[in-house]
Amino acid sequence: MRIADAVTEAGGVVIWKAALLLVLLMCALLPLLRPTAARAEAGTSPAFAESPQVWQGRALRPLALSAVEQRFADHFPGRIARLTDGEQMLVLRDVSVPTRMLHPASDCYRGLGYRIEQARLERDADALLWRCFIAVRGGVKTRVCERIVDAKGASFTDTSSWFWAAQLGRSSGPWLAITTARPL
Repeated sequence: MRIADAVTEAGGVVIWKAALLLVLLMCALLPLLRPTAARAEAGTSPAFAESPQVWQGRALRPLALSAVEQRFADHFPGRIARLTDGEQMLVLRDVSVPTRMLHPASDCYRGLGYRIEQARLERDADALLWRCFIAVRGGVKTRVCERIVDAKGASFTDTSSWFWAAQLGRSSGPWLAITTARPL
């Protein structure tokens, strides 16, 4: 039987639409069908066992999470630490599984009422690539930079590209998302 004949028979159009919908649904769910062992393995080893003591040669001290940050951290699939070296704040997010809860810092700052300016990619003194921007609110400016590093050392400056690489098994966890914020 030809496809054209099947479609013209009574109910044929409905069957073909249902079949097409099923194929599209299977394609959409395919990334989620990654072996569960790989997902479980990603959650077994934290990206940082304890918060670092030094960042770029400067001693760090831990900062408490705000109530809002703590509520977010309670549902986050990993661990969140906030630290300072006295001049800048460092936020480390240890991520055990691919999640949409890891989103760009610019989204957080916009949600807090900041205006985002001068967003761009930059290399630091060690030639590491970072996504940086200036957050402005009430005349106060903060320089924010972020990057994500996987267990093999590959890095991402965009959370969406990280998510899909992780979801499709092209990046292995645990992952460490690093965000720095320095008042200007």
